[in-house]
Amino acid sequence: MSRNMSRNLYLLAASLLLVSLVSCAMSLMPNRLQPGLPANGSWWKMAGLVFFLFSLISTLAAILTAMFEQVERRSQERMKRELQEGLANLSRNRRK
Repeated sequence: MSRNMSRNLYLLAASLLLVSLVSCAMSLMPNRLQPGLPANGSWWKMAGLVFFLFSLISTLAAILTAMFEQVERRSQERMKRELQEGLANLSRNRRK
Protein backbone atom coordinates (compact mmCIF):
# COMPACT_ATOMS: atom_id res chain seq x y z
CA MET A 1 0.00 0.00 0.00
CA SER A 2 2.75 2.46 0.88
CA ARG A 3 4.47 1.57 -2.39
CA ASN A 4 1.48 3.14 -4.11
CA MET A 5 1.97 6.25 -2.01
CA SER A 6 5.41 7.02 -3.45
CA ARG A 7 4.12 6.33 -6.97
CA ASN A 8 1.18 8.67 -6.37
CA LEU A 9 3.55 11.37 -5.15
CA TYR A 10 5.63 10.99 -8.32
CA LEU A 11 2.45 11.33 -10.40
CA LEU A 12 1.45 14.42 -8.43
CA ALA A 13 4.89 15.93 -9.02
CA ALA A 14 4.66 15.25 -12.76
CA SER A 15 1.18 16.82 -12.92
CA LEU A 16 2.32 19.91 -11.03
CA LEU A 17 5.33 20.23 -13.31
CA LEU A 18 3.06 20.09 -16.36
CA VAL A 19 0.79 22.80 -14.91
CA SER A 20 3.90 24.84 -14.11
CA LEU A 21 5.10 24.62 -17.70
CA VAL A 22 1.66 25.60 -19.01
CA SER A 23 1.61 28.62 -16.69
CA CYS A 24 5.04 29.72 -17.85
CA ALA A 25 3.96 29.29 -21.48
CA MET A 26 0.88 31.45 -20.80
CA SER A 27 3.14 34.25 -19.61
CA LEU A 28 4.80 34.30 -23.04
CA MET A 29 1.54 34.56 -25.02
CA PRO A 30 0.31 37.95 -26.19
CA ASN A 31 -2.62 39.51 -24.34
CA ARG A 32 -5.04 39.27 -27.27
CA LEU A 33 -4.83 35.43 -27.18
CA GLN A 34 -6.03 35.38 -23.56
CA PRO A 35 -9.57 36.81 -23.58
CA GLY A 36 -11.07 36.90 -20.11
CA LEU A 37 -7.88 35.64 -18.45
CA PRO A 38 -5.47 37.70 -16.40
CA ALA A 39 -3.24 39.41 -18.92
CA ASN A 40 -0.46 40.14 -16.50
CA GLY A 41 2.52 37.98 -17.46
CA SER A 42 4.07 38.25 -14.01
CA TRP A 43 1.00 36.55 -12.50
CA TRP A 44 1.48 33.57 -14.82
CA LYS A 45 5.20 33.42 -14.02
CA MET A 46 4.48 33.52 -10.29
CA ALA A 47 1.88 30.76 -10.59
CA GLY A 48 4.37 28.72 -12.63
CA LEU A 49 7.05 29.14 -9.97
CA VAL A 50 4.65 28.16 -7.18
CA PHE A 51 3.55 25.02 -9.05
CA PHE A 52 7.18 24.19 -9.78
CA LEU A 53 8.06 24.56 -6.09
CA PHE A 54 5.20 22.27 -5.08
CA SER A 55 6.37 19.81 -7.72
CA LEU A 56 9.86 19.77 -6.21
CA ILE A 57 8.47 19.28 -2.70
CA SER A 58 6.28 16.41 -3.90
CA THR A 59 9.27 14.80 -5.63
CA LEU A 60 11.33 15.07 -2.46
CA ALA A 61 8.52 13.47 -0.44
CA ALA A 62 8.28 10.63 -2.98
CA ILE A 63 12.03 9.99 -2.86
CA LEU A 64 12.09 9.95 0.92
CA THR A 65 9.05 7.68 1.06
CA ALA A 66 10.63 5.22 -1.37
CA MET A 67 13.91 5.27 0.62
CA PHE A 68 12.21 4.56 3.93
CA GLU A 69 10.12 1.80 2.35
CA GLN A 70 13.28 0.15 1.06
CA VAL A 71 14.98 0.40 4.46
CA GLU A 72 11.94 -1.10 6.16
CA ARG A 73 11.69 -3.93 3.63
CA ARG A 74 15.38 -4.81 3.97
CA SER A 75 15.14 -4.69 7.75
CA GLN A 76 12.22 -7.12 7.71
CA GLU A 77 14.07 -9.44 5.34
CA ARG A 78 17.13 -9.38 7.60
CA MET A 79 15.03 -10.12 10.67
CA LYS A 80 13.38 -13.09 8.91
CA ARG A 81 16.77 -14.41 7.78
CA GLU A 82 18.23 -14.06 11.29
CA LEU A 83 15.21 -15.78 12.78
CA GLN A 84 15.55 -18.70 10.37
CA GLU A 85 19.29 -18.97 11.07
CA GLY A 86 18.62 -18.82 14.80
CA LEU A 87 16.04 -21.60 14.58
CA ALA A 88 18.42 -23.68 12.48
CA ASN A 89 21.19 -23.24 15.08
CA LEU A 90 18.76 -24.12 17.85
CA SER A 91 17.78 -27.38 16.16
CA ARG A 92 21.47 -28.26 15.62
CA ASN A 93 22.22 -27.67 19.30
CA ARG A 94 19.36 -29.95 20.36
CA ARG A 95 20.70 -32.81 18.22
CA LYS A 96 24.02 -32.75 20.05
